[in-house]
Amino acid sequence: MTDDRQTIHGIDLETLEGFAEHAAENPGAVQLGLGASATYEGTAAHSLAKIDSYDLGGETIARETREYTVPYGAWKEVLDAGGWVGATDRIEPIEAALSALAACINVGITINAAANGVDIDHLRTRVRTDFDPAVLFSLAELKEADSVYENLTAEVEIDGEDIDDDLIDEWARRAPVYTLLSLAQDIQLSIKTPAEAAGDN
Repeated sequence: MTDDRQTIHGIDLETLEGFAEHAAENPGAVQLGLGASATYEGTAAHSLAKIDSYDLGGETIARETREYTVPYGAWKEVLDAGGWVGATDRIEPIEAALSALAACINVGITINAAANGVDIDHLRTRVRTDFDPAVLFSLAELKEADSVYENLTAEVEIDGEDIDDDLIDEWARRAPVYTLLSLAQDIQLSIKTPAEAAGDN
């Protein structure tokens, strides 16, 4: 018995089409609730981030294999220069955001390539930015935060048959992290003191 199902980029196309139809007819069933937390580790700039459960269509999905942790920090040379004692090199949150953007652009491209039957032989996205830490260190006013980043670029290297530059550009812009970083987001920041937290119980 042979399996006639077509697979491209690791996706079963029949299942993908069925999922897309279901999502179009039942948009509420595919809405995601996502989150993460970061706990300060006692050294400035060091936090242990955790990602675990998420919501899908109003249902919380949690399992031990999703309890990802990431130790965040900064660049050893910068920390040494700034006076950190026993500085170590860790992933810096900005770099994590840039790597997430690069990976998500690949997601946007490959999912849509699969849906449209486009083969990709090679795909690599490089993201770079210039960062001015003056606002972070209170050397500049908070109102100058829009000058922190300059020259944010994303370079997509792609090879394969029937590659259309305009389509690749569109698919890259469909990436959710691209939207998160490129469009204005309203972050509702709230501060909770121990007394307020106790009052919630």
